[in-house]
Amino acid sequence: MRIALAGAGAFGEKHLEGLKKVDGVEIVSIISRTGEQAAAVASKYGARHSSEHLEDALARDDVDAVILCTPTQMHAQQALACMNAGKHVQVEIPLADSWADAQAVVAKQQETGLTCMVGHTRRFNPSHQYVHNRIVAGELTLQQMDVQTYFFRRKNINAKGEARSWTDHLLWHHAAHTVDLFAYQAGRIVQANAIEGPIHPELGIAMDMSIQLKSESGAICTLSLSFNNDGPLGTFFRYIGDSATYIARYDELVNGKEQPIDVSHVAVSMNGIELQDREFIAAIREAREPNGSVRQVLDCYRVLGDLEKQLAS
Repeated sequence: MRIALAGAGAFGEKHLEGLKKVDGVEIVSIISRTGEQAAAVASKYGARHSSEHLEDALARDDVDAVILCTPTQMHAQQALACMNAGKHVQVEIPLADSWADAQAVVAKQQETGLTCMVGHTRRFNPSHQYVHNRIVAGELTLQQMDVQTYFFRRKNINAKGEARSWTDHLLWHHAAHTVDLFAYQAGRIVQANAIEGPIHPELGIAMDMSIQLKSESGAICTLSLSFNNDGPLGTFFRYIGDSATYIARYDELVNGKEQPIDVSHVAVSMNGIELQDREFIAAIREAREPNGSVRQVLDCYRVLGDLEKQLAS
């Protein structure tokens, strides 16, 4: 499987590290915002091609699939371009920053039949997989999720502390993880409400947000998001079920009493990004729909679109 990766920033390198562990995968092309960065990352990971332009990779006959780790605002159009060029594509979360664009990507996938997957990593983290397996087995019914997504990002920087060329978004990016995960664990979302705090004078985005969700099963979710939190960073998930309580921190899991739960047996790796990439490659090879396909995650973007309308009004 010959891969081109576009967006060689902090998250792009996480994918490249994961792909190194998947048998039969070759990194062919690296695309980045500057030629210097693209060339440096290509050299580090043994890619024979680098460029500032995605279309250069799409024109190559030695590229089978593309992973997009580019700015949010480019995701939908680049996903369409990849499929128009006959390439399978994995789009880092979020798929789009509008409901209409998300629908357009699904329509193109259905038209082409190519694999199109979205990086909803929470579906793959061993901690969340463990809970999901218990739900599917009928051993746990989810009653409530309480989620905190906290960063300290009052300047436009990425996960490595470097300046960003684009602005992140609490609703379309960070809330997308939990909206999709809640539906994955509890069923289709039938009610959603949101409020947001003041708009940052320079970044032009809300720095704090609160979201309430209810699924068709009756389960509820409360999600708090902030770019103002000067403390422990990341996302913390509390699952409250009828038979157990769990607290998930990405790939780690404890019960409600903070006693560790061994999730090392859940999958072949403890790295959610690597597991996500393994699923993408396997789905292409096996000609099947991947977990996290654009069709499966589409309803998340319906909910985000509805919440955006609420906030705008």
